[in-house]
Amino acid sequence: MTERHNRRDFLKKSLAVTAGISIVPRFVLGRGYMAPSDQLTKAIIGVGGMGQGHIGYEGTRLVAICDADKKHLENVLNRVGSGVQGYADFRELLLRTDVDIVHIATPPHWHGIMSVMAAQAGKDVWCEKPMTRTIGEGKRVMEVISATGRMFRLNTWFRFKDNFYGLGTTVKPLKKVIESGVLGWPLKVTISGVTGFDWKFYWVGKTGLKPQPVPPELDYEMWLGPAPKKPYNVHRTHGTFRGYWDYDGGGLGDMGQHYIDPVQYFLGKDNTSPVKVEIDAPQQHYDAIGTWRKITYTYDDGCQIVLDGANADKDAAYIEGPKGKIYKGFRSTIPNLQQFIDSLPDPAPQITLFSESVKTRQKFALNEVNGFRSATIVNMGVVALRLGRNLEFDPEKLEFVNDEEANKLINQPMRGEWKI
Repeated sequence: MTERHNRRDFLKKSLAVTAGISIVPRFVLGRGYMAPSDQLTKAIIGVGGMGQGHIGYEGTRLVAICDADKKHLENVLNRVGSGVQGYADFRELLLRTDVDIVHIATPPHWHGIMSVMAAQAGKDVWCEKPMTRTIGEGKRVMEVISATGRMFRLNTWFRFKDNFYGLGTTVKPLKKVIESGVLGWPLKVTISGVTGFDWKFYWVGKTGLKPQPVPPELDYEMWLGPAPKKPYNVHRTHGTFRGYWDYDGGGLGDMGQHYIDPVQYFLGKDNTSPVKVEIDAPQQHYDAIGTWRKITYTYDDGCQIVLDGANADKDAAYIEGPKGKIYKGFRSTIPNLQQFIDSLPDPAPQITLFSESVKTRQKFALNEVNGFRSATIVNMGVVALRLGRNLEFDPEKLEFVNDEEANKLINQPMRGEWKI
């Protein structure tokens, strides 16, 4: 038996044991007390892109990183200096008992598996968007986070801070206006190039890719993981992987949750999903993702989210109701809007620092539950685009209505030893 097989068997057995027990983080012992001088430790899986952007965040100390590309690993290790250990296999990293938080910054086809395995190994999870590549994986992450008592953060933040893309305001005043009822009901929210959605919209794949030699620094087998085995081509990996169904959902997968999650929040839809998705798009390739013109989501109460990919309606209001409209730049048909907003009560408070969530064991503002719902909207659109047709969805059963082919894309098979 080779050294690699020995190591793999050891990791599988070790993590199987880990999954069957409840590991209590070091800072939760003793009635949850954590000394002010005691710093949370974190590890990052995937340091080729977003992982590098979050090497330092509040109240944490980096102790480990992992990447399937040796160059990525070496570059970041040289940058962070001593005291940080590098790994080629994330399962070795998860065996460390001194890691509090695992930040998952890999391509989305890994998000579900790694979130589940990290939670089962006793780690709290900070995951990049989209939360998962499929609806079924997201449901499983919710189940495991709940069963293990872990804390989960999804890394999109517009529901609680920063000006929303192209709109000229944070989400908080929008939430106040909508909860007041002054715009009426139901509401239609239009997200387009006017509000910034054309950024990375043409995140598409290439057809007819020719096989290329795998670069010596990349463990392509590990990079693929649960994804179908396809010949290596540089365009499938690293910065351009988002253009292929096996790993992501194009511009919709990349940026969709940034735009859609705040809408779920201010519409008060965090515990439900649309009942219908309608698409206007060219026929998609079986492998490479293309563009689309329009995707419309409708809730059971008539509220809609319209993704205007073609930026066809440049005069559309961002939020439109029977009694009023709000446009880019926070212009509105409601007289004295700012004075009205100032008179309204603030929304319910949220935990907006993940370190606080980890220490107090209270859910983060964007967690596995509401994050799953906004990720589900993205994945509903991805399934409709792949199949080239409109779909109906049951928000309670979390499945498409009378469409066997669509439901097969909720729980997709994984390759080899990988499962969730």
